[in-house]
Amino acid sequence: MKKIFAIVAGDPVSINSEIIAKVWKKLDSKKKSFFVIGNYDLFKFQLNKLKIDIPLNKLGFDLNNHNYKKLNILDIPINSTNINKKTLNKSTKLSLDVAHMFSKKKLISGFINCPVNKMNMNFKNMGVTEYLAKKCNSYGKEAMVLYGDKFSVSPITTHIPVKLVDRSITKKKIIKKIITINEYYGRFFRKKPKIIVLGLNPHNGELLKTSQERINIIPAIRYLKKKKLKISGPVPADTVLVDKRDFDIIVGMYHDQVLPMFKAIHKFDAVNITFGLEYLRMSPDHGTAEKLIYKNKANTQSLMKCIRLFNKLNDQI
Repeated sequence: MKKIFAIVAGDPVSINSEIIAKVWKKLDSKKKSFFVIGNYDLFKFQLNKLKIDIPLNKLGFDLNNHNYKKLNILDIPINSTNINKKTLNKSTKLSLDVAHMFSKKKLISGFINCPVNKMNMNFKNMGVTEYLAKKCNSYGKEAMVLYGDKFSVSPITTHIPVKLVDRSITKKKIIKKIITINEYYGRFFRKKPKIIVLGLNPHNGELLKTSQERINIIPAIRYLKKKKLKISGPVPADTVLVDKRDFDIIVGMYHDQVLPMFKAIHKFDAVNITFGLEYLRMSPDHGTAEKLIYKNKANTQSLMKCIRLFNKLNDQI
């Protein structure tokens, strides 16, 4: 049971059922070492509407009836007499909580959660990364890492408005996050990462005495260099991919400073991994794609990448 992991079905108003089912059909039996956490009846209804015919198996909470020849679903019940957006989103949050509990108890090695709409989940200025970090008592030390074969990225601040970024960046926060990145990158990928840190301002704020670069970013980098991390910077964000540099991961100061460049290069061939939790957690690097629901056009590449990477890391951690 140790190597089994879960896929949280995620947002019910999404392409999640489609991509889970299509990926399951593509995998050979040796790679189907997962089960889905979500509402069984809703999942079945959505597959019927998509005309995707695969065998389903309803799991009990003891997981003893796991069937490798079927797509196993741990049922999270919904009050069928009052199904609305609120009850559906409550079910999604409960699915995350169940996956967290199973992971904490070592019943599974971790989980992949399919995309959720943070607005529906009422996650104000917070995503699943921060939600799980709080449940693991590691909030503030966790790192959201977008992993790709070419390089990875991680923002120091994540799901907050841009106007709050400047005041949220401190030397202490930068140090905590990068120490987590260094430790977990080494643990997962068996390599001490070469880290490039970006500045916050255009042209690094010209390194004025009052700039974030001089006040927090450069002192943090100096401290981490003394701790023998392979780290350099700050580098202006607009030239980091222009000049030839040898690196594994770019650490930026905010979400949209690093994610656009990463997604432009990797597209769907990427994975969102949380560093700093007590277990392995990933998610596909895309959203709920509500406009594609029931159109049979969803791209399964990122979820497939998640499953393959999860199986690989499962064998070595």
